[in-house]
Amino acid sequence: MNKTIKKIVLKTKKQVYGDMLGNNASIFQGEGFEFAELREYVYGDDIRKIDWNTTAKLGKPFVKIYKEERELNVTVVAMLGGSTYFGTVKQKSELIAEITGVLGFSAIKNSDLFTYMLFADKLYEISKPSKKLFSVHKAVEDTVNFSPIGKESDFKALVEMLHNRLKKKTILFVLSDFIGDIDLKLLSKKHDVFAVMVRDKFEENPSELGHLRLIDMESRKSFEGNIDSATLKNYKKALHDNDEKLYKQFKKHGIRFTKIYTDEEPYMKLMKSMR
Repeated sequence: MNKTIKKIVLKTKKQVYGDMLGNNASIFQGEGFEFAELREYVYGDDIRKIDWNTTAKLGKPFVKIYKEERELNVTVVAMLGGSTYFGTVKQKSELIAEITGVLGFSAIKNSDLFTYMLFADKLYEISKPSKKLFSVHKAVEDTVNFSPIGKESDFKALVEMLHNRLKKKTILFVLSDFIGDIDLKLLSKKHDVFAVMVRDKFEENPSELGHLRLIDMESRKSFEGNIDSATLKNYKKALHDNDEKLYKQFKKHGIRFTKIYTDEEPYMKLMKSMR
């Protein structure tokens, strides 16, 4: 385990579990207790569990009986196309690894099943559902060691793969910089989808750089030109339009989302967003 992986694992584990084991609040909230049956009220039952509709219909009090709290399925998908190989404070791909650690340890702490997938132009890694801490270590390690250069983020293939593979309802986290033509509508019909947008502030608000040569990390094609105010204006408008389209889609289909920058701490932002 290299220094970067070790640092991320230790940091995220400490944030989730706290200095005192289990001291911190979990990012995830259980889905409540699963309804099992109705039965007639007996002395000592909690009156808050009375089903007033049934009571009114039958003329005598009935209470709802519940099973134990349901286990959640938590799936974290890291979309590591070439565009994640960028960052002024840290690379976006490294921040995705850190977010994976936070979500993974939070799921394990909450006694939920954690599954990890690594995707770009195709599926590269997938783990079995697990409640073991090692599964989070492995997910962080795979993310840090993965080379996104030359790989295109194919969201159409991602949605199709997830739609076919995820048979049970899951809390689905998609981690990406979310640049391009993206439609998560199909997944939102069955799953609780949470989009985590990972960005660097410089890519949203770059400065004039003059004449230089750039390389597209997905296609590996080079571009040479003058990065002046007019170029930046068009670029910022295109990125703004990209995000506005995404936000509109997310809100329409009940997809929760947050944006985390490379100079921010993901733990508190995720905690706030999940609340």
